Amino acid sequence: MSKTAKSEIPKPLITFYRMLPDARPPLRADQAAGGTYPTRAFRYCEPMRTASAFGWYLFPPMDFQVLWDGRETFWSHEGAEGQWLPLGQSHYPDFDTYFDERAPEDCKGFALPFLGAPNEPGLLQIWSGYVARSAPGWSVLARPLANFPRPSGYEAYEGIIETDRWFGPIFTNVRLTRTGVPIHIRSEVPLLQVQPFPRWLYADGVSENFDLVESLEDFKNEDWDHFRATIVNPMNDENRPRGEYAVKARKRRKQEDE
Repeated sequence: MSKTAKSEIPKPLITFYRMLPDARPPLRADQAAGGTYPTRAFRYCEPMRTASAFGWYLFPPMDFQVLWDGRETFWSHEGAEGQWLPLGQSHYPDFDTYFDERAPEDCKGFALPFLGAPNEPGLLQIWSGYVARSAPGWSVLARPLANFPRPSGYEAYEGIIETDRWFGPIFTNVRLTRTGVPIHIRSEVPLLQVQPFPRWLYADGVSENFDLVESLEDFKNEDWDHFRATIVNPMNDENRPRGEYAVKARKRRKQEDE
């Protein structure tokens, strides 16, 4: 990023507001995806490192389990004494009381639910315990964790939230993929990755703004020059260092940050 572009990023870009007292603080996303991908990829695959480190992790505020029988969803947690509780919309334990004791009079009774099971079978909504406010013109993408192994028993959806306009819960929707067995969700494992974007970046005009080169016969000389520089010349160099792309990319980012 150029110095000019970097200076235009507001500070703070985003503020996270903790509402559930037990929710873990947001954590800068990890280049190594929590150490879950191979060491060789961490050392030499800069695209993976960059994608893994973009944004912040938000965690589940507690350990809990869900059970889906194909029609209805149930949940249980440490304080439930082994019971499976029917799930429609459920508050975090004792949060409604905690909230009402601290909220202004006109906000009492509006504590946000922790878990929700919409009418669609197998769908589950999980709240991180946070709301957020981003700088004007910036939104966040709430998505599954980049380059983490997918969790067993559910798949998370992605969603873009206009957090500069909407001071609401940062949550994720998941699709349950197993029936008849408990699905464990643990507080020490990140629940979702939140990534910031300027709103213009996902406008229709941006996604519609592309071109297509139909075939190799349509490549121009400058295209072949780029191919030579990226593929041919390095492959012909017996002494080329490993991870050359990673080294150059990291050096360029360091220079841009100075």
